[in-house]
Amino acid sequence: MMYPLVTELAEDAIPVAVSCRVLKLARQPYYRWKKNPIMRRELDEAYRANVLFDAHREDPEFGYRLLAEEARVEYSEVMSDRTAWRTASSNDWWSVFGKKRGKNGTMPGSAVHDDHCVVIDEDGRERHQFVADRANQLWHR
Repeated sequence: MMYPLVTELAEDAIPVAVSCRVLKLARQPYYRWKKNPIMRRELDEAYRANVLFDAHREDPEFGYRLLAEEARVEYSEVMSDRTAWRTASSNDWWSVFGKKRGKNGTMPGSAVHDDHCVVIDEDGRERHQFVADRANQLWHR
């Protein structure tokens, strides 16, 4: 957010109108922010994060869905599962029983269907050729 910069420039005797024009900001939202620098949305997110943290600390094996349910039932904090996931993942709160992830650098397996566009080059590598001599040739081999 660029509003604190506009405030600093205003303290250095640079008019707000000039700063907003250079930074391509509207003045009205700036003055609204200056009147109330903490927005209601940010405050709601902080309350939700606090509730999710408390629920996670009590039951670290819960995933985000169960954390959201715990927040709704125990703490009366209404939020969607997606909101709980976003908050938990941005704060690195994971279930102790997380899913195993693939190792970096693993190659995918072979195709589960016939690939009619594949051509083997002189080095023995598979390449794809998407040029056909007639209509629907690559689809009906």
